[in-house]
Amino acid sequence: MEIRTFLLIFGTVFMAELGDKTQLATLLYASEGKVGRGSVFIAAALALVASTALAVLAGSFVAKYVPVRYLQVAAGIGFVVIGCWTLYSATRS
Repeated sequence: MEIRTFLLIFGTVFMAELGDKTQLATLLYASEGKVGRGSVFIAAALALVASTALAVLAGSFVAKYVPVRYLQVAAGIGFVVIGCWTLYSATRS
């Protein structure tokens, strides 16, 4: 893999993960002190690896039947809908 592509994928996923629900849940587990930080790190890292593996497999499968452009549009719409729902929920409380 070309280093530029690698860095683009890494940067995109890293930025998307910052401050998301998964990271906040991991932060809470680590702050409780009931489980060692190493255990929290390993469990969270393995969960991320497993979910990423599923995403890669699903993406590879779906891309055989659906043009990538349609997948990009669907993902974009999904993010906009989630963002609107989050804003709606935040202003409603």
